[in-house]
Amino acid sequence: MNLLWLQSAGCGGCTMSLLCAEDPNVFDLLKDAGINVLWHPSVSIETGAEVRRLLERIESGEIPLDLLCIEGSIVTGPKGTGRYHMLAGTGRPMLDWVRKLAPLARDVLAVGTCAAYGGVTSAGGNPAGAVGLAYDGKLAGGALDSGFRAKSGRPVINIAGCPTHPDWVTETLLLLADDRLETADLDPLGRPRFYADHLVHHACPKNEYYEYKASARELSELGCMMEHLGCVGTQAHGDCNIRPWNGSGSCTRGGYPCINCTAPEFEEPRHPFTETPTIAGIPVGLPSDMPKAWFMALASLSKAATPKRIEANAHSDRIEVPPGAGKGQK
Repeated sequence: MNLLWLQSAGCGGCTMSLLCAEDPNVFDLLKDAGINVLWHPSVSIETGAEVRRLLERIESGEIPLDLLCIEGSIVTGPKGTGRYHMLAGTGRPMLDWVRKLAPLARDVLAVGTCAAYGGVTSAGGNPAGAVGLAYDGKLAGGALDSGFRAKSGRPVINIAGCPTHPDWVTETLLLLADDRLETADLDPLGRPRFYADHLVHHACPKNEYYEYKASARELSELGCMMEHLGCVGTQAHGDCNIRPWNGSGSCTRGGYPCINCTAPEFEEPRHPFTETPTIAGIPVGLPSDMPKAWFMALASLSKAATPKRIEANAHSDRIEVPPGAGKGQK
C-alpha cells in the first residue's frame, strides 16, 4: 500500500509523537505491514523537484494512492482561496492539493485534532480560516464536503488527539492494511472506536481520589483534579490511561488535568484549562451521563466517608500516609 503524508497548518507534533512509537518503531512496523511511504516531509529524503514530480504522478494516476495522511488543519483564507498556505514550489495552495488528492485515495486519514476539526490553529478568531478535513469544529463539512467518501467508501478517518497517540495512528494503519476497519468502527465524529469508546477517566491513577471526591487544589497535589483544576477526563474520549504514552505516561499521570484534546473545539473552552467553571458551586464539567442532582448527592456522601489517608494524600505532592497493613487500618 502506498502512503502519502502531507503536513498542513500545525506544529508537527503528531509526527513527533509518531516517531516515539516503540516495539517496533514506526518504520519497521510500516515495512512489515507492506505500507510503502511515498513521501513524508519530515523523514523522507526527496525534496524540491523530486517531490513535485511525485505529486504530479500521483495526481495523474500514474502512481496509485492508498493512504493519504494529512497532519495539521487546512487553511482556507483569504476568502476561500487557501492561498495563505501554498505548498512550496508548486504554486498551488495546500487546500487545492488536498481536494485533488483525496478522491484518488483508497482512504483519507486526518492525523491529529487540527486535521480532524481545526484544532489549535483555528483558535483565536481563526483569521486564516483553518478547518479540518471533514469538519469545521463540530460542524460537518471542512476542506472536503460533508458527504465526502474515499474510494473505499469510508469517510475521513479522524485520528484525533493533540498530539495523537502513536499507537492510535499505527493501529489504524494496520487495520486498513488488513482491510479490517469499517465505517461502523468509527464513532459519530469519525474517530476509531478502538480508542474513542474509552474515556480518559478509565484507569486514571487518581480514581481513588475521584471516588471520595478528595480534590487537589494545586497542580502539584495528588488528589482528583475535576472539582477545582479543570480536568474533564470523565467526558474525554481516549484510552490514554489504558495504553500510557511511551509505556508509562499520560496527562493525568503527570499531574496535569485532561483538557479533552480529542474533541472538536477543545482549544477554546471559554475558561482557563486548569480551572473548573462552576454554577452555584456545582462543577459544570460533570460526567456527561450522570444527572447533576445524583452527582451532588453522591459527592456529599463520598466526602463524608473519605478515609483520613486519602484526605491527607489528596493535598500533598507525595504519599504522606500509606495504606494500612491490617484490618481496620485507614
